[in-house]
Amino acid sequence: MKIAKNTVVTLAYQVTDPDGNMVDEGKQPLIYLHGGYGGIFAAIEAALADRDVGEAVVVKLQPEDAFGEYDASLVEMEPRSLFPDNIEVGMQFERASEEGEDDTLFTITDIAEDKVVVDGNHPLAGMALVFSCTVSGVRAATREETMHGHVHGPGGHHHH
Repeated sequence: MKIAKNTVVTLAYQVTDPDGNMVDEGKQPLIYLHGGYGGIFAAIEAALADRDVGEAVVVKLQPEDAFGEYDASLVEMEPRSLFPDNIEVGMQFERASEEGEDDTLFTITDIAEDKVVVDGNHPLAGMALVFSCTVSGVRAATREETMHGHVHGPGGHHHH
């Protein structure tokens, strides 16, 4: 069965940077619903269309195809008093925006005596990525999956 709209695709994958450094070794297979549902980056989905089980695909993603360009305006300085005592550089925390939008994940990048620098960019923002994958499974999506726009069942999405 070839990958087409409304098929559920299972990928064995790895992500490296352009120099070959491992970014995500893909310990768990990636399972997504194919057909523009946003389950995977569009550039990867386009490269996988019409592929068959066993086919290997390598997609080079520019930052705009992956996690976006680095946005310096997302770097903010906050008073140290807002944070607990045990913070460290590299810690991540979520903060909901005033509009109640999705939480933005911030990473602490610097801690001074009375200030903390937090960065709201995705850790991979501004990076080109190389996505290497092999198609390990393709099946027809269930009606429920296409209605919900994502995979259900083992390894899929669970409703809370």
